[in-house]
Amino acid sequence: MKVFTVLGPSHAGKSTLVEALVGLEDSPGKRLDIPGVASVQGFGFMGEDWAAIDIAGGSENLSPVGAALAASDAAVLCVPADADDAVLAAPYLRVIEEAGIPAIVFINRIDAAQSRMSEIVAALQTYSRHHIVLREVPIRDGDSIVGMVDLVSERAWQFREGKPSVLIEMPETVRGREEEARAELLESYADFDDALLEELIEDKAVMPEEVYEVATRTLQEHALVPAFMGSALNRNGINRLMKSLRHEAPGVEVARARLNDAPVAVGVLADVVKHLGKTVLVRALNKPIAASGPLGGGNVGSITDLDSKTALNTLKPGMIGLTVKSDHLAAGRGFTASAAAVLPGWARPHTSAYRRIVTPVHEKDDTRLSGALERLTEIDPGLSVTPDEKSGHPILATQGPLHLRRLMQKLAQDFSIEVNEAPVPPALRETIRRGTEVHHRHRKQSGGAGQFADVVIEVRPEARGSGFAFSSSVKGGAVPRNYIPAVENGAIEALAEGPQGFAVVDVSVELKDGKSHSVDSSDFAFRTAGKNAVREALAELGTVVLQPIMKVDIHVPSVSSGSLVPLVSGLKGQVLGFEAHERAAGWDVFQTLLPMAAEDELFNALAAATRGTAWFTSAFDHYQEARKDEVADLVSGQA
Repeated sequence: MKVFTVLGPSHAGKSTLVEALVGLEDSPGKRLDIPGVASVQGFGFMGEDWAAIDIAGGSENLSPVGAALAASDAAVLCVPADADDAVLAAPYLRVIEEAGIPAIVFINRIDAAQSRMSEIVAALQTYSRHHIVLREVPIRDGDSIVGMVDLVSERAWQFREGKPSVLIEMPETVRGREEEARAELLESYADFDDALLEELIEDKAVMPEEVYEVATRTLQEHALVPAFMGSALNRNGINRLMKSLRHEAPGVEVARARLNDAPVAVGVLADVVKHLGKTVLVRALNKPIAASGPLGGGNVGSITDLDSKTALNTLKPGMIGLTVKSDHLAAGRGFTASAAAVLPGWARPHTSAYRRIVTPVHEKDDTRLSGALERLTEIDPGLSVTPDEKSGHPILATQGPLHLRRLMQKLAQDFSIEVNEAPVPPALRETIRRGTEVHHRHRKQSGGAGQFADVVIEVRPEARGSGFAFSSSVKGGAVPRNYIPAVENGAIEALAEGPQGFAVVDVSVELKDGKSHSVDSSDFAFRTAGKNAVREALAELGTVVLQPIMKVDIHVPSVSSGSLVPLVSGLKGQVLGFEAHERAAGWDVFQTLLPMAAEDELFNALAAATRGTAWFTSAFDHYQEARKDEVADLVSGQA
């Protein structure tokens, strides 16, 4: 069995393309659907078994792409016939480049083309380090494309709506363009074949068989990216694409070689199905996988076909199937018989930046929610869950609002848990601008041993980012040494929540003097005195609110970099600069310092400014005093 992944931007016609490929010989096999994520369709073509993985389009659905490519023999990038939309393919070209997978571009909907094919290829080339070569040129009748010429065989085909194309004699009107495009194609292939280069230099006729041989080798080695064209809806150009996959795409051994550890299998996709449990789609790579046999450090429960009903005893290398009752397996992982391992970096999704706190609508579901979220992280590589430091409620980091909505629906439908979501409040802090000295005496007598502790402390502001420091300058044993740590602990306790409700940072506390009682003094008394003394100092001094500032790296197509300067400035961020990505063609890394509270706005603004192509990572950089006009909004967000 050969497996390929079809990917591309939303509304490019990927699903229609898969339907057209599956329908070429009207021999569909079993099908798996994971709504909003992907579908997998088995089918037969010219006596061979195939499976097509159709990844849902859109920037929020990139997380399953890496694992799908890790398990695939080839990728088909489906793009619209409009050069202006080439940037929408940039994220997919980037991951294809990183994966090193044999890839084919299919320019879809050429019956409504907005640009010339050469213009589309040139626009796509911006985002590919590997040369993209046209394998076909269109035959036009006025402004309409009515057929195409295969540049390798030099055979011409006339399109028929909803029917197979028919072979025709090449029209004279297209011959000049065909000769020019074929020469460009051969020159591109000659860079990878000395015999072909010699023939071109000597002006010898090049036979199609020779070109097909070079085409196969360059595709399998991911040396070039061929571009085909057609209309999936009208079934034009589909047969030529499928034949290229059949003759030129490599077998499973090439997919195995791309993975560093050569695992036995790859977990491609996963789902939790009500009344069935977790199912994981796996592809066997180099050894058979048997039902009840070892995989990933445990035993496989059972294996089914894509319909989750038809039992399979064994998956031979190259085959795909669903593992059932195998909770130790997960999507986005490689598996040996004895262990699970992370896939290479290119196969892992980029950091999820859309963060929301979720709480159960019904309190009785609080414990069940934790278990359900743990199950969801096993089936969704694009989801991570962490607890909120203040409330303890789970924070979901997702690929975007649509991804979050899909997860909430999953919780409701498959786990019967309804949740509410809310923005994550920034982790605010407090600090002081000046210092003071406070004398506090703690005395309590209520029968039995009393409590006595007398302390004189000085509270001072320190440099931003210094945290907390404690020192003692007590002389003459006024405060016994064994009680000094208790004063420090009391100070730490007081600083855990300042007058405005947030932790107090960047201060120092010095114990300067005090008194003790031989009977009534204790660790508890001095801890209480230290805590109350610090609280009195903070109340006297007043505190200012600090907000976290994040170091944000925005990965953005170069064409959109300029638009980020006013965008970031409008979010009260500081532009640090941008530079070309060292490995990704056509991409920049735009660096900025941004208030954590503005990250949600950044996420939404980026989607609009870059047509959903950019993404970012962020890490805490420092705390900065919030302006008076910001404090009310920041504090209200903590409620």
